[in-house]
Amino acid sequence: MRAIQCGPLVVAAACWFVTGQAAAQQEGVEGTMSQEQLREMRRELAFEPRGIIANNDGCDALYYPKDREITVQNFLDRRTTALADSQVGTIAYCTISSGFSNFTHDTKIGTVLTREPADYGLLPQTRNATRHLIDLGSDCLRSVVDFGHAHDMEVFWSMRMNDTHDVAHTPEKPYLLFPPLKEEHPEWLVGDHVKRTSYGRWSSVDYAHEEIRDLAFRYIEEVCRGYDIDGIELDFFRHLCYFASVANGGVATDEEREAMTGLMRRVRAMTEEVGLQRGRPILVAVRVPDSVEFSRDMGLDVERWLQEGLVDILIASGYFRLNPWRYTVELGHRHGVAVYPCLTDSRVQGETRFRRRSIEGYRGRAMNAWAAGADGIHTFNLFSPTSAVFREVGDRRGMATLNKLYFATVCDGDPNRWLAGGARYLNVPVLTPGHPMTILPDQPLSVDLPVGEDFDMAREAGGEPTVTLHVELPGVRRAEQVRVALGGRLIEGGQVNDGWLDCPLQADWLERGRNTVEIALEPGEMPGEDEWTIQWDAGEKPAAPWYRDPGSERTEERLEDGAMLIADRGTVSGDYHYYRYAWGADQSERVVVEARVKVISGSSFVIVMNGVAQERLGLYPDHIDLYSNRDIRYEMDTTDDFHTYRIVTEGEDLQVYVDGELRLDAPGQYSSGGQGTRQLAFGAANSGWVGEAMWQQVRARLASQSCRDMLVSVTYD
Repeated sequence: MRAIQCGPLVVAAACWFVTGQAAAQQEGVEGTMSQEQLREMRRELAFEPRGIIANNDGCDALYYPKDREITVQNFLDRRTTALADSQVGTIAYCTISSGFSNFTHDTKIGTVLTREPADYGLLPQTRNATRHLIDLGSDCLRSVVDFGHAHDMEVFWSMRMNDTHDVAHTPEKPYLLFPPLKEEHPEWLVGDHVKRTSYGRWSSVDYAHEEIRDLAFRYIEEVCRGYDIDGIELDFFRHLCYFASVANGGVATDEEREAMTGLMRRVRAMTEEVGLQRGRPILVAVRVPDSVEFSRDMGLDVERWLQEGLVDILIASGYFRLNPWRYTVELGHRHGVAVYPCLTDSRVQGETRFRRRSIEGYRGRAMNAWAAGADGIHTFNLFSPTSAVFREVGDRRGMATLNKLYFATVCDGDPNRWLAGGARYLNVPVLTPGHPMTILPDQPLSVDLPVGEDFDMAREAGGEPTVTLHVELPGVRRAEQVRVALGGRLIEGGQVNDGWLDCPLQADWLERGRNTVEIALEPGEMPGEDEWTIQWDAGEKPAAPWYRDPGSERTEERLEDGAMLIADRGTVSGDYHYYRYAWGADQSERVVVEARVKVISGSSFVIVMNGVAQERLGLYPDHIDLYSNRDIRYEMDTTDDFHTYRIVTEGEDLQVYVDGELRLDAPGQYSSGGQGTRQLAFGAANSGWVGEAMWQQVRARLASQSCRDMLVSVTYD
């Protein structure tokens, strides 16, 4: 249990225990620790510096290489051994609570997961080491605990409170992680594989059932009583679904919130009982959304948990964020709780020049957390034990003169996926290649960009920074087309570089924390009738910022004879193939899209979305139509030659021209279905249909500009 710069936590705990024993003996209570002494020790331990809490999801046991002998040392070498010389003070080890009741430790209450991945068509080069490790007398959790304590590291047991990786399960095609519990008690789930829920995932257990809450408690109690862990990490973020009421579009009731709080009270009481018995506390950490209101609607009354002293360490956020880090830091510290922002792996798609998963990106994220007053860093879905992240981000001074990237948005997951209207609690910008923002001629774009760099500390360490603002503007060809300001200061000297505008900054122009960047279009720089702001020609496959769907073995693409074949020949889930472009189209502007296509068979589509509305131009061998307005169609032979299809949208009106002639007219009907997404796409069919077509060209003209990404780079010579 090691802490950065401040000495081992193990020593701190031991010293406290000795002091507590001495005090107890002076009071005449020889050999015992009072509850208040335990609580004081727990509060001090919670705030002891531990640098990084590294979450390990336990797949090192479940997906163990087939060609490697199963030994405790070989198991530890996969993700743990190399952490001994890192800044990780705490390992949070998860024993695969995916499926709720499946575990890879030696449970007597849950189900020991001994199924083989290959038997379910998953990762045939691996095998499940769970039973082998148990038979060796040291299961995966015990092995990590022993290793951690031998190297002065804390070990927490992490339980995913409702992980639903088992959502792929069907009776016809069972899934590895779907547990017997759910087969025996389908009434304990929020839905089923046929009647799927609108929010969250159908395979989530419903904590409204007392049986589920009791099982969750018993799983936690079994580990606390049976393993020498230093704490528990209750991971509520993975995944966010706890009540059928929420999964079906509502919000949790007061009774449901109280039921979950009751579970937390039971956990706290039990950990205190065990702590008193062993003379050392068990810390309670929770990973939850970074919004009190969002969490309450989900059924997690986090603020009450803090008020009642049920939590020691607050781990905030995951694949989406709702507030700046300072919001959570102030919330936790107001209630005497340590705060660890979660730096999960960023799943942003469509990146071009800069990468959020780079070490420079992680440094920037960590410095933002430290600048907000965080007590340490939590990492999630980062597994290489030799990663530089584990050796750098836990020490802000050590990062003082290292290069960093500060993105406006790191994670762009959708809060509406888990809670109806969840985005109403969003208080940070969402600007990524998959979620671009729009700059209109009469409406500048304003974005808050956090920069946690401590330039004074860097200069004290001998570093001299070079600072640059980078904005991805694919439609901008010359720097003169836009006007950029930082905190009201006009920035000059920008250069356009392959779709990016690079603007030099001086370090003292930046505030440590929030900075506001404003981008406006210069008057007179609108595209003419013969200019296209987006254009792809079939000389090569679409490249970034275009990105394609994963497709399947039943989909195909290839260049031939000056065109690109896109084919979908399958009818199962995932059988479709599109290229997509995240643009800045706005309903208030006139948008023109042209596609030159020759249909071969089935169905192909051009999709236009402006954040408010969505429509698909359907291309079939004998006609074209509008997917959302199937009665609007035109009979024609689309297979005889290449034809040019022009889609024109303006406000709620949509028209389609074929080779220059108006063929489809939909006034007032382009008004819904956009669901906040702004995207142009073209390709073949959908999961249940098939289709093939040859594509020669796709292009678009917009008056607006699309801003796809924004960041500040800080480099040191």
